[in-house]
Amino acid sequence: MQLKKKTIMVLALSLSILSQGMVVHAKTDGAKFKPERSGKWMTGEYHAHTYQSDDASQSLQELLDNGFEQYGLDWIAVSDHLRVSKRDDEGNPLAGGPVPFSQGMALYQIPKIQQLQAAGKYKNNIIFSGFEWDMPTYEHVGVGIIAGTFGSESSLKTTRQFEYLFTDRDEAMFDPKDVADWKKQDSRANTTSEDARTALAWLQKNYANSSYALLNHPSRKTVYTIADIRDFNNIAPNVVFGMEGMPGNQMEPDRGGLNLTTPENRTYGGADYMIAKVGGVWDALLGEGREFWNFANSDSHFEISDNRLYSSGYWPGQYAKNYTWVNGKDMQSVLNGMRSGKSFSVHGDLINALDFRVRHGNKQAEMGSKLQVKQGNPIEITIRFKSPKQNNNGDSVEVDHVDLISGDVTGKAQPGTAAYGKSTNDSTKVVKRFTSKDWTTDRDGYNVITYRTKATKDQYFRLRGTNLGVNVAGETSHGDPLMDPKTDIEDNEQRFGEINKRNYSDLWFYSNPIFVSVDDKPVKAPNKQGKHS
Repeated sequence: MQLKKKTIMVLALSLSILSQGMVVHAKTDGAKFKPERSGKWMTGEYHAHTYQSDDASQSLQELLDNGFEQYGLDWIAVSDHLRVSKRDDEGNPLAGGPVPFSQGMALYQIPKIQQLQAAGKYKNNIIFSGFEWDMPTYEHVGVGIIAGTFGSESSLKTTRQFEYLFTDRDEAMFDPKDVADWKKQDSRANTTSEDARTALAWLQKNYANSSYALLNHPSRKTVYTIADIRDFNNIAPNVVFGMEGMPGNQMEPDRGGLNLTTPENRTYGGADYMIAKVGGVWDALLGEGREFWNFANSDSHFEISDNRLYSSGYWPGQYAKNYTWVNGKDMQSVLNGMRSGKSFSVHGDLINALDFRVRHGNKQAEMGSKLQVKQGNPIEITIRFKSPKQNNNGDSVEVDHVDLISGDVTGKAQPGTAAYGKSTNDSTKVVKRFTSKDWTTDRDGYNVITYRTKATKDQYFRLRGTNLGVNVAGETSHGDPLMDPKTDIEDNEQRFGEINKRNYSDLWFYSNPIFVSVDDKPVKAPNKQGKHS
């Protein structure tokens, strides 16, 4: 009789776990988590500037030395403004006057990279030359086009062609033979919002698998509606697959340089409102099942100006990092990894490793992918993460809590409908908040969380984590980041120090999502003979 009661109690507990979701302390032998046979995690970014951008004051070599040798990145895509260049890579004025950036890239940036590599520098690193495009009527977009080998004539000509077609450069600044060829293929489009869409369609048509166009600091000027972002992703799904949700320029008094007066324009814990707001723009896009990812960058121009009056951003890798699973050793491999969604982004080295999976039986999905199960199937969510002993500021780092966030996936909104302009996902919520009481540590040093629930509908799961408590005055409220205030101190040196202190005391990471898709056939209970009908 006692055995029967115990069995009933165990069954009841199991049903409770599956129906409500429950934290389970996982075994710590790490046996379930064998590393993949190919590929590895790489760190890098695609938004950093040199002297060839008028508003930057650092050389190409300084940028690469700091990103690779000082702060340990694996890859960098340099991203100077797609405007005219007045200086070379060392900051020297061009004797013949300004040239289109694509020409400056060919004359100075790529030869200097090749020269440095020939001298034995950056042997194990991946370097690429992208650019930051002023998208007509909108904002800055980080663009990269891989056309042939790095620095090849076909690659250089493609960048020139994009600059000719989709900026307002004077036609006389380009080779007449090139212009004649380009005119046979396309018309210039550099003025209207439709021209912006034309440019994205051009990338999708010609370089669908070998280009990217990612929205930089998307809320800085509040020029994008969610309908715009949906349009861009519809037009060029392989190319416009994400945004800089954790913007650079974190050393500015207005964190990230987002300084308008609307709540939507500010940063929250250093993140753009589009991703920081639970149920906001990012969740609305994910709720359509869109493969649209978050990234972090430095937007490095200078940290503190030479005259010690202004501060801007950190060096690449100093404060912001993207961790991306890359299978290969070139920029195309990095791009494939970025597009896959198997990545997470971090400020201040809060974590330096993350393994996030959803599984049912022998099937599993990781960040950026989808798990297909029958309705009612049990699923197990496993989160493994670890932090370095200290970050680049010399501080010890420790995660206070990790939030598991989920929202319903209801399918893509259709253009012209009210849903197409809706910028919220009302189903999104923090499903569970985990603290150190909820995780154990495995033999590899990972903190391990296991959470079990049932797959009842199409949904996605994503993570965020922070070093802050749930209710920290001026920083968090009920676990959500609060708007970052401006650090407005008259004394320059004191202001620089307080900005840095502000940034390193308020750290977050964000994962990309995992989708769970269910069919409409529920799993039936076993019959009296113990068989499923």
